[in-house]
Amino acid sequence: MAITEITGAEEVAWDLTDLYEAIDDPRIDADVAQAEADSAAFRERYHGRVAGLDAASLAEAVAEHERIESRVVRPLTYAHLVFAANMAEPAHGALVARLGEKAAALETQLLFFALEWAGAPDDVAEALLVDPALDDWRHHLQSLRKFRPYLLSEPEERIVTEKTVSGVSAWSRLYEELLGALRVQLDGEELSLETAMARLYDADRDVRRAAAEAVTDALGPGLRTRTFVFNTILQDKSIDDRLRGYPTWISSRNLANETTDEAVEALVEATTSRYDVAQRYYRLKAKLLGLDRLDHYDRFAPVSTDTVKVSWDEARRIVVDAYTQFSGEAGGIVAQFFDDQWIDGPVRPDKRTGAFCATTVPGVHPFVLMNYTGDRRSVLTLAHELGHGLHGVLAQPLGLFNSSTPLTTAETASVFGEALTFDVLLAEEDDPRRRLDLLTGRIEDAIATTFRQIAMNRFEHAVHTERREHGEISSERIGELWLGAQNALFGDSVSTEGYTPWWSYIPHFTGTPGYVYAYAYGYLFSLAIYRRYVKEGESMIEPYLDLLRAGGSRSPEELAQLVGLDLTDPAIWASGIDALSEEMDEAERLAVEIGLT
Repeated sequence: MAITEITGAEEVAWDLTDLYEAIDDPRIDADVAQAEADSAAFRERYHGRVAGLDAASLAEAVAEHERIESRVVRPLTYAHLVFAANMAEPAHGALVARLGEKAAALETQLLFFALEWAGAPDDVAEALLVDPALDDWRHHLQSLRKFRPYLLSEPEERIVTEKTVSGVSAWSRLYEELLGALRVQLDGEELSLETAMARLYDADRDVRRAAAEAVTDALGPGLRTRTFVFNTILQDKSIDDRLRGYPTWISSRNLANETTDEAVEALVEATTSRYDVAQRYYRLKAKLLGLDRLDHYDRFAPVSTDTVKVSWDEARRIVVDAYTQFSGEAGGIVAQFFDDQWIDGPVRPDKRTGAFCATTVPGVHPFVLMNYTGDRRSVLTLAHELGHGLHGVLAQPLGLFNSSTPLTTAETASVFGEALTFDVLLAEEDDPRRRLDLLTGRIEDAIATTFRQIAMNRFEHAVHTERREHGEISSERIGELWLGAQNALFGDSVSTEGYTPWWSYIPHFTGTPGYVYAYAYGYLFSLAIYRRYVKEGESMIEPYLDLLRAGGSRSPEELAQLVGLDLTDPAIWASGIDALSEEMDEAERLAVEIGLT
């Protein structure tokens, strides 16, 4: 694979030795063996007795449970990080598989604890939960009981857990490997999907068109296989939901996200009812580009013909400065990711696509994976993932159970960090046309994080529903459902010709079904916090950092109260969308001012 653009990130590799020295480090097996021994002892001590524990004993048991899980999560996280950096190395995949099997076996040993606690009579549980001895674990224990109506018996749960390793987890891993192995033939070069997709941000429409056509061609040959994997995962979830009695395909995700079906429906309705905002923007963009109508590959084109690539060092400066200007503590933490090699930066063959932050790593700091291509989007993606990293560092003292956040609040710090960084980029730009380019990019990102994610949620709703009602779905039918959801978003403002197979490059559909709406939830929540910060200034800094320090130790509603917001009010979604509409007003005003419309 040829990489044609030098970004300065080529040698930016993470140092995983804070976890283990190498994949053959004997401490990996030692940690797993200790966890196995401890879980056996834990089961011997507590099995059949959980509902009868007093508050102090229950607190002691939860702390021991967390310690055991942390001991196995640590090597498993290491395996996944090594694998993500090079998915073609057989030893890396073997380590993920072996440790995944070990983790599943351990989980079956420990399943009884959550089941017995969830099965405790309400009066017993309520009396225990008000005891000060459980102050540190109250939210965790309350969260476990929410799954009570949908839990199976312990023997059944053990079977489901053990079969996951050779079932849905294996299929999801295969899908990731298929995506990682994709190569795009473009201009005589063999490019990764990430590198080819980055060309959709090019100012030259011919470059964008060629990249889009090449991506479509690359997605074609393996589409039948990816469709089969997708169908298998859809059916697996359908079976699991039926056995557990979940009322809808999304109910289990909503429960894990600590929200309700009704709240998510309100978010979806608030967003789909304002698709006109996205369509209004795409019509404006067509005018800015001198087009009658956008094609799907035009959506991320810069409105200025002067596209600037940002070196890795410059991206570092911009992002660290943005966080530091907000808070010296936040800036220092973000700088540490660069200084201590907690980031894997460049595009490489066989590396996992996209970007992520391994936020909750027991006893260690987070790690960030990037595929840095030097465009503006990559700078903001870096800021986004480092927001996750900041969140992880601040919440780490709480431990594994209390630092882990539901998906609905997991995006809070990342979106906030993007907003901080965008403001730095805008402040450093004097040229009116480039400022418009930045503003339109900001609007595009907002559309991608809200409207597009809800459109993808509508696609997921369609495919999960159809799989359950009519059986296996063909590639062609999945493509129709995909275009149906996308065309509802775009209206007549964007042509989707050639866009049919593009659903299949999005790993969230297979890796974390139902995940995508959390981006919109988190974005609009974070936008509300950021707007409050812009209005109130320094008085919001500590409450916001306190929210991050609280991790997942409180409900989303309680976390929102820390910054003066009410998540139970559906108006919070409309408020965020109104803010996007106001940004549209500014973009239109600026476009008129500089004579582009």
